[in-house]
Amino acid sequence: MTSKTGEELAQEIRDTLEELVTACVGLDEAAASRAPEGRWTPKEIVSHLLGPEPDVHVRMLRRFLDEDTPTIELVPETTWFTPERAAMPLARLVDETRAEYERAAAFVATLTPEQLARTARIPLLKASPLGEYPTLGAFISGLGSYHVGSHIEHLREVLAGKA
Repeated sequence: MTSKTGEELAQEIRDTLEELVTACVGLDEAAASRAPEGRWTPKEIVSHLLGPEPDVHVRMLRRFLDEDTPTIELVPETTWFTPERAAMPLARLVDETRAEYERAAAFVATLTPEQLARTARIPLLKASPLGEYPTLGAFISGLGSYHVGSHIEHLREVLAGKA
């Protein structure tokens, strides 16, 4: 079982999202749409975190509860950056991302220790510290802290002009 409660994990998600929001404050549209060669733009980074469709994160987390050891296929290195998102102001893209993760945090806050101990098979994570069969609690922490946090660092590097 995870040592963190659902409420603690939800707060991690919220805290990390506030870091993202802070990193984007005052960023104009021109800066949000450019990056060093081979890097994602800030808008592409935020779009990646938002995911392909609304509520994708809650649906993925819910699978840990609704199915017996579901196999979850993650799609790495995809920005989900559609023409619609390209036309969106960065502030709206950030707001939608914040709302997406707030829905996930609200769901996570309700989880019991037993639910947080449920596992899924995630082949992409086989070589990661989480392993191929992470608990829901470990996966939430990885998603809410590590994944979002690594892209906040990515965003800061892009804004600093680092390749």
